[in-house]
Amino acid sequence: MTLRLLLSAAAGLALAACAGSPIDLRRDAESPYGPTPPRAAEAYEAVEHTGTGAQWRNMAQAELAERINRPLNSGRAKNVIVFIADGMSLTTITAARIYDGQSRGLSGEEHYLPFERWGNTATIKTYSENAQVPDSAATASAIHTGVKTHSGAISVYARQTLEACGPDAELPATLLEMAEARGLSTGIVSSARLTHATPATAFAHVPSRGWETDAALPPEAVAAGCRDIARQFAEFAHGDGIEVTLAGGRAAFLPEAAGGLRTDGRDLTAEWEAAGGDYVATREELTAALQGEAPILGLFASSHLPYELDRPQGEPSLTELTEAAISRLSGDEDGFYLLVEAGRVDHAHHGTNAARALADAQEFAQAIERASEMVDLSETLILVTADHGHVFSIAGYPRRGNPILGLVHPAAPDLSDDPTPPETARDGRPYTTLGYYTGPHQRPASGVLTQEQVLDPDYQQESAVPMGSETHSGEDVIAYATGPQAHLVSGVMEQHTLFHIIAYAYGWE
Repeated sequence: MTLRLLLSAAAGLALAACAGSPIDLRRDAESPYGPTPPRAAEAYEAVEHTGTGAQWRNMAQAELAERINRPLNSGRAKNVIVFIADGMSLTTITAARIYDGQSRGLSGEEHYLPFERWGNTATIKTYSENAQVPDSAATASAIHTGVKTHSGAISVYARQTLEACGPDAELPATLLEMAEARGLSTGIVSSARLTHATPATAFAHVPSRGWETDAALPPEAVAAGCRDIARQFAEFAHGDGIEVTLAGGRAAFLPEAAGGLRTDGRDLTAEWEAAGGDYVATREELTAALQGEAPILGLFASSHLPYELDRPQGEPSLTELTEAAISRLSGDEDGFYLLVEAGRVDHAHHGTNAARALADAQEFAQAIERASEMVDLSETLILVTADHGHVFSIAGYPRRGNPILGLVHPAAPDLSDDPTPPETARDGRPYTTLGYYTGPHQRPASGVLTQEQVLDPDYQQESAVPMGSETHSGEDVIAYATGPQAHLVSGVMEQHTLFHIIAYAYGWE
């Protein structure tokens, strides 16, 4: 086999080893890191292999060629889209990749989610200012403000409490506020309540994430001048206001008399319309509103939107909401900022319901793919990440192609593709590939799980440590990027550095 001289030294050594050639471990005397590989004037062509192992060598060659030929975009971003899947740990990505691949008739392991092909990735530290294992409020605040804060806080400085509510309070500006101040259009899309932690960090500043509506404010907060999150959205006064907002959480905007949660009697949806905006609650109303030019507030459920597996036929998906937001925002010649959150991945994990977590992660990937098709990636930075992870695991030595939601069936000892019986634990009973460290569903004292049981979307995976709800994890999450300055997303990074990369990509001071 002939190796191309265009390969890097490391890739060349690896390929030489594959071909059985001797490996030269000597370093270039002029450099402690070895010779610098030459840059090709033409695109690198992957080496074609035949014979034993060709499948794997050709797969690796295709990945190598993709990396060598990847262009570098050092320009400025006109638009930025931040995709956050709440609770999307690395294990969630791996399981969602297999789940998506298997839903397409593949074994799953060799599959890729669309954003995994971008090539610019980093592991992101998720600790908050006061916690090793964080919550969504602190982590999303770090992404939106560029500084870390304490757990439970929404876009305030660390350890700020009621003093953050005063008229002279010093507060960190958010990416969305800064975009509005610079004349860009802005938008928010979420499958959770608009007033929930992650979307709230884009527009609100509040010491407690629980203050979603006025009824949740304690007396001391009212006395200090604190405003609930829904009210802060209604009174958002940066630039010319948020152009498009599509989420759940209608109850926080309506008075009790109209079936809402507000005790102050205000109907914030009516106030939105009185100020010249379009308020919508259905797919049809959204379609009609997109024909106009008024700012759009869409609240499609009283609380969170349904999980993707439970979404009624007539309700919009996360992909459809993302498409609607981009279609509105892309009309601004000055550019836009858009936040898209898949909030319910987190909620399914808390209930140890892997099927719904993975289905929502799959829908999240589809929304990202649609967004990348709608924008010009030479001028649009797309960042995909999670706020934190979950104690979610893939284990038990299942064979390749084993249903990701199923019982563990090991590889055949004779290396054939013949079926094998389920693997058993020390108690002699089978178990699933997916599980949780903490959570409300421990292994029962008796009874045998069946494949039919565990493949049911309502099945809740077993957990080791008994808790009322499964908990977050403290491990790093992954960030993926494409577009202008995407190469800055690399290595191991602090979470709040993502804010600074975005600001730099925009060309902001």
